[in-house]
Amino acid sequence: MTQTSNTSNKLPKEVLSAAWAIALGAIAPMLDSTMVNIAIDQLTKNFHTTLSIIQWAITGYVLALAIAVPIAGWLMNRFDGKKIFIGAVILFGVTSVLAGISWNVTSFIVFRLLQGFTAGIITPLMSTLLVKTAGPENIGRVMAIVSTPMIFGPILGPVLGGFIIQAASWRWIFFINVFIILIAAPLMMRTLPNFEPFNRKSKLDIFGILDLSAMSAALIYGITKAADHATFKNSESLIWTGLGLLFLIVYIVYDYRKQHVTVLPLTIFSHRSFKASSVGLFFANIAIMGPMLILPLFFQNFRHFSAMEAAIALIPQGLGMLVTRPLIGKLIDKLGAKYVVIVSLIISLIGTIPLVFVTDKTSMVWIALVLFIRGTSFGGINLPLTSDAYTGLADEELPDAGVGINIIENLGSSFGSAIIATVVATVLQGVQPTITHELSAYHAGFLFSVIALALIFIPSIFLTNKTKSTVE
Repeated sequence: MTQTSNTSNKLPKEVLSAAWAIALGAIAPMLDSTMVNIAIDQLTKNFHTTLSIIQWAITGYVLALAIAVPIAGWLMNRFDGKKIFIGAVILFGVTSVLAGISWNVTSFIVFRLLQGFTAGIITPLMSTLLVKTAGPENIGRVMAIVSTPMIFGPILGPVLGGFIIQAASWRWIFFINVFIILIAAPLMMRTLPNFEPFNRKSKLDIFGILDLSAMSAALIYGITKAADHATFKNSESLIWTGLGLLFLIVYIVYDYRKQHVTVLPLTIFSHRSFKASSVGLFFANIAIMGPMLILPLFFQNFRHFSAMEAAIALIPQGLGMLVTRPLIGKLIDKLGAKYVVIVSLIISLIGTIPLVFVTDKTSMVWIALVLFIRGTSFGGINLPLTSDAYTGLADEELPDAGVGINIIENLGSSFGSAIIATVVATVLQGVQPTITHELSAYHAGFLFSVIALALIFIPSIFLTNKTKSTVE
């Protein structure tokens, strides 16, 4: 008994090396997506264009990423995951160079679309290959390692982006990816094991891939338009989200008629832990990603911070995420996801409810402390939910889980950003813009985040509880 405990406490060296190699390969897409937002103003001036056209470089990236996710599932089924992952990372570097040398706004948007597509291959492969490498007994700790890029993206991305723009130019935001990939690619070639295809017999489900890609793109685009119009009651949002829901219904019927031999068999939702994790991750992305949109705006509008200062003000939240990450991984492997999520949700509410009452006079020390507490809980919500999504699945189901989880997370984060931006705009509509009214609009946005967090308690009840099985 003691021997098993000691062995399980230490991750095998080859697992650890593979985990860090995959994490390093994923850093470039994570950093890139957050750094570009800082460069919007300079890009608009450089290409002599409008903000609405440049926004297509951001929206297009997200849409291309969403379209690529179902294709990643089929690639994992048919080919060696190591080669696909390394190939996608190298292609991301190539498309980064192309984006950096863009000569006009059209070429820039096209290269951003290609970047987004390669990022959409990297993201599902990252978690699926880690689950396969780690095995069920180490999944929590290994997920804690591989999710490190997801922390560094939001923390360092805006700060690094701001520094690069001030010291050099927006082009270096993309060129810097090449240096990361030059380190990551050889390391992955050396340390990653070969991955047997998960299901060699899997045929290219062209209709399923096209339908799921169209569904994701239509829903995300419709939701994005709601943020632009500050309401979901606009023709663009209604048409595109309606189309997205229609594609979803078509896919459900298609999957049933094909007896679940599709790119994403819906039978995967029959697993209790996957179903609970999916619902939890949808709400978690709303609760976490939504405020990430309005927090920098709060600092800029009420504290008159520059974009760089606003990014620095968010660092305590990132530090909180970083501090608790290793501990959370161990707790998931020891206790299971259920209690880790429940305790983390309580901590997250302690770190989010005060934002509903924050004003332009609130001490920055107090705000930093609240953000730090909020940050400590993020890993304890997202990591166990992601880990539990793969619990109890057969090897051939892992690519399906990777595709399903990524689609749900993309929709959740887009919905969270859009609905919180809409809530803020709705409260401000038709009133004289005073500081009091503007603050109440931000408070409403933060309150929505609190409600989304509270809703995660429902699926968390159905997550894995390892303490129960230990007692038995």
